[in-house]
Amino acid sequence: MAVEPVFPSSGKRLFTALAALLGWAGLTIQLYLILHLRWTVDASLLGGLINFFSFFTVLTNTLVAVVLTCALNLRSSRGQRFFLQPWVSSGIAVSILVVGLAYSLLLRHLWHPQGWQFVADELLHDVMPLLFLVYWWCCVPKGRLGLRHVAGWMLYPLLYFAYVLLRGHVLGLYPYPFVDVDKLGYAQAFVNALGILAGFVLVALGIVGLDRWLGRRRA
Repeated sequence: MAVEPVFPSSGKRLFTALAALLGWAGLTIQLYLILHLRWTVDASLLGGLINFFSFFTVLTNTLVAVVLTCALNLRSSRGQRFFLQPWVSSGIAVSILVVGLAYSLLLRHLWHPQGWQFVADELLHDVMPLLFLVYWWCCVPKGRLGLRHVAGWMLYPLLYFAYVLLRGHVLGLYPYPFVDVDKLGYAQAFVNALGILAGFVLVALGIVGLDRWLGRRRA
């Protein structure tokens, strides 16, 4: 059942606006870097755009930026009401937290970005997960989540993994080394994906538990 969105007060609204700005800034910088690199090597810009949206990090940060923008109540719409439903915003909170945790545990040691790439990297993997968690804690209505929502949230990473396998089979390109079938084989790629899914479920259960606890306190 849909619920009416609750918009932040003045102080929270300022925080939400800043978080939204940083979210869109990180995505814009990353998109520019990808397209600029492809331009310099005379590669397809459309291919760069497709590659950009093939990362779970980018997709999830886009959802985060959309929620934060909707929370500013700049324009009332059906899409706004959808994204501001507690179960939707909470599912996105789970996903962005997994982005931050997975990057820190599995990917950070693999490269050392410099310059604007470092800025984009920090915004997308470190800053936005923390900012969106604060937004979720302070601005999303609590006490409305249940275990059934965890199953629904799992569809997002599962569908993404299916897309990654299909794209990799067709193009031979995988966005993350832990699901690179060409190097690891299907068995190890599935084991790695199941491990990340298990982490996703643990984070989701933590969010549901926090939601219930905060809901009782605020009641």
